[in-house]
Amino acid sequence: MIRKRRVGVLRAVGRSGRAAVAAGQLLAAVVAIFALTTLLPGDAADVVLGPDATDEQVARLRDELGTGLPATERLAGWLGGLVTGDLGRSLVTGRPVAAEVAGRLASTALLAVPALVLTVALAVAIGTAAGRRPGSTLDRVSTATVSALAAAPQFATGLLLVGLFSLQLGWLPATAGGGSLLTPAVLVLPLAVLVLAQLGRLSRQVRQGVLQTDRAPHVTHLRRLGLPERDVLLRHVLPGGLAPSVQQLARIVGGTLGGVVVVESLFALPGVGAGVVDAVQNRDIPLVQGYAVLAAVVTITVNLAADAATARLSPVREDEP
Repeated sequence: MIRKRRVGVLRAVGRSGRAAVAAGQLLAAVVAIFALTTLLPGDAADVVLGPDATDEQVARLRDELGTGLPATERLAGWLGGLVTGDLGRSLVTGRPVAAEVAGRLASTALLAVPALVLTVALAVAIGTAAGRRPGSTLDRVSTATVSALAAAPQFATGLLLVGLFSLQLGWLPATAGGGSLLTPAVLVLPLAVLVLAQLGRLSRQVRQGVLQTDRAPHVTHLRRLGLPERDVLLRHVLPGGLAPSVQQLARIVGGTLGGVVVVESLFALPGVGAGVVDAVQNRDIPLVQGYAVLAAVVTITVNLAADAATARLSPVREDEP
């Protein structure tokens, strides 16, 4: 018989061993982040002192900042700090990296969270409508539209929207311009760019899942029994159809994090993306590492939650005893 798994999120994660795997992934990501950031050319001492500094001045500042220590010592010290929540201090400002990241995280969350919510809502609506009417005009038009939007680079989409709605029509501001991000008009175009970039992939996944589940034998049987179509859709088609899309949603979160860097740079928004660009330009290695660790933690946590949600949503077939 077919039934839904009655397993809590924590039990699903524990049974699959994904928690241990996630911890290993995080450790590997942290080590990779440290290794890659050490390969960046130059360092903060060169940036802070400028091109006219002598070798002695640069060497002295490197000793003060700790960038002259062997890589193994710096890695051990950094890992020890991570365990206690200490991400180190910015080599440029001297402030704790955690405070620097947290100061920009609120602005990024104000952009990224609504973008994800809108993406999911639109993708479910479009994918469900198209999946229940395969081959219809709605299906063909929506599939072609979202595919074209997904293929367009985010930077190009942003420039197009700015040119149309800001420069030509004058309806929306082109950048934050030092204004508050709480002003809705400032967020419209950045949100549009992020949503349009990720909508195609998720809506296509939802369409495929709904299409397969809607034609499943158990769903057909429920219709024959006279179950109202609304109940069939909400209780059986959508849970089963959305299960494969949860993993795609986890990948979209990663794509949104990467897109935030482009969007915040394009629209001059003071978030994590702009902070990453500034940190790289200043060769502020601890700050670059802090942003990278944040992205790794968010990505791994979302994938862990996606595995548990998939186990919760997916119907399974069990043989009778």
